[in-house]
Amino acid sequence: MNINYLIYRNLKKNLKNYYLYVFALIFSVALYFAFVTLQYDPALDEMKGSVKGAAGLAAASVLLVAIVAIFLLYANTIFIKRRSKEIGLFQLIGLTKGKIFRILSSENLILYFGSMLIGIFIGFSCSRLLLMILFKIIDVEASASLNFSFKALVQTIIVFAVIYLLIMIMNYMFIKRQSILSLFRAVSTTENKVRRMPLIEVIMGLLGIGLILYGYYTSTRLFSGDFIEMNELFTAMILILGSVIIGTYLFYKGSVSFIFNVIRKSKGGYLSLNEVLSLSSIMFRMKSNALLLTIITTVSALAIGLLSLSYISYYSAEKSAEQSVPNHFSVMHEEDVVKFTTALQNEHIGFKEIRRDVTMVDVNVSKIISSDMGGEENDIMTLPIVSDESVDGVDIGPDEILFAGSNDALTQFVGIRDKGEVEIMGQTGSLKQNLIGKDKDSVVSWYYTGNLAAAVVDQTVYERFAKDFNPDLQRKNRMYLGIDIVDSSMLNRANELYKEMGFDDKPGYNSQLQLTMNTKGNMGLIMFIVAFLGLTFLITSGCILYFKQMDEGEEERPNYTILRKLGFTRGNLLRGIQFKQLFNFGIPLIVGLAHSYFAVKSGWFLFGTELWTPMIIVMLLYTALYSIFGVLSVLFYKRVIKESL
Repeated sequence: MNINYLIYRNLKKNLKNYYLYVFALIFSVALYFAFVTLQYDPALDEMKGSVKGAAGLAAASVLLVAIVAIFLLYANTIFIKRRSKEIGLFQLIGLTKGKIFRILSSENLILYFGSMLIGIFIGFSCSRLLLMILFKIIDVEASASLNFSFKALVQTIIVFAVIYLLIMIMNYMFIKRQSILSLFRAVSTTENKVRRMPLIEVIMGLLGIGLILYGYYTSTRLFSGDFIEMNELFTAMILILGSVIIGTYLFYKGSVSFIFNVIRKSKGGYLSLNEVLSLSSIMFRMKSNALLLTIITTVSALAIGLLSLSYISYYSAEKSAEQSVPNHFSVMHEEDVVKFTTALQNEHIGFKEIRRDVTMVDVNVSKIISSDMGGEENDIMTLPIVSDESVDGVDIGPDEILFAGSNDALTQFVGIRDKGEVEIMGQTGSLKQNLIGKDKDSVVSWYYTGNLAAAVVDQTVYERFAKDFNPDLQRKNRMYLGIDIVDSSMLNRANELYKEMGFDDKPGYNSQLQLTMNTKGNMGLIMFIVAFLGLTFLITSGCILYFKQMDEGEEERPNYTILRKLGFTRGNLLRGIQFKQLFNFGIPLIVGLAHSYFAVKSGWFLFGTELWTPMIIVMLLYTALYSIFGVLSVLFYKRVIKESL
């Protein structure tokens, strides 16, 4: 038997164990090549506005390389340990370490570069689809053609060739360091099985849960006014990050074992087969994987959180635009209104004009705010007031006031209540009014509100302060001029006319549609990049957890043989395995989702107007994809149980 035949036999034998590794490698190469192809695609030059497509994709490709490199190196570590007995046998039959390294290198060369070629082909085939998805998300009208980039090919080959060299160096160092005896014991010593629960682990477990809960609690108070100065806010963020990450590590190191040990003791040591196969195994294995699980959980939470925030902004684009300008278009000067409406009439586009007199006043809100952020400066707000007669469907009493266009950021930062007493301040006197509520629908553009809110008051109250006003507070134009398009199907054409007249570049001039397109363009690109980076990490981390389960399954195969001989059926064992995988994959998933929830919940209002729908969609999608690897692990164990007897 020559070495080439040995390489062929080994490759064929181990291929069934490498299939998911091959899939992840092909997927990683395909995604990276597609990203780099997009980076060099000339179609990106047609993207307008502030969207920096090529720069964003270049940054994403760097992060993608880091994720893929770490995954491949870690996966190689798992597989080289699994083949330690095989390497030991090679040495026993007389093969030198150099020849063994040559065998492994040849196998890896065929597997690695074969997968890379397939990945490049798939990446090239999918690059046009990715470009179409990107243009669709950011709402850019440009042709997406299939362009092969030689630069992208060279860059991909160089990157993955460097990763391959690192893998070979790792394999060489492993073979060189190990003796024959240590190779036969490598797998059996990879897990640290502790049979009793030391006091230090109990303390670590309780401390881990406490640190996580402390980080969650602090995150809920982050923008509530408890942290006023910028240094305090920054320190609080670092404290949250540190406590949650350290708490997560201690949770895996001690909390899981502590909780399961309490459950075991509550049963007096009499555990069912399902509990033996699930709880007992996880108690002693999860602590040895604490660092790995902490990294996976933290990066998962980061990916879910960033994707949720970008999707919140993208999902809320239209609503945010409506809060910035209440009508389809806002125009500052009367002559521009005439110019624009004449153009609309020439195009036979129906429209409606909205005019509201606006007066800027100081309002004392000290009795309706619950936050101390900003101190006494927060007590006085400069707000625009308008008459209730200028707003359809609104009737305000002489002693009442309504805040219109109130956003979630204002509520969170300043803590404005829905009811209470405010005081409108004029030049010669002031007037106390009762706040009757907050309405998210704005009545004037952000040019007047400054992203705060407008106050709707009774006509008589407005007339008083329209005369008794502070001239230093007033805007240049004291009348808000808005234009609504009657037929929404003509809105795009009206927006083109608006841009042709140069109104979109002037201060105080706004287009709802243009604001929406700008937000979707910027956040759509971020969402696109984060989604694919998150998907890459999801695939790689899921594969790593799956590889760990393959290791555990092979190690526990003798136990299943004994249980089968004792009379337990495949179904009995499989139910216990299902519980085990539920914990193995479910615990990191639940912890990651909890981390991302509190991270998003603490600052979502800075990104948009909608929280629950975007966040739930992202979390459900991530959970569904993540669960696939749990199902694959169960199927693997099913085969192990079947072959155990």
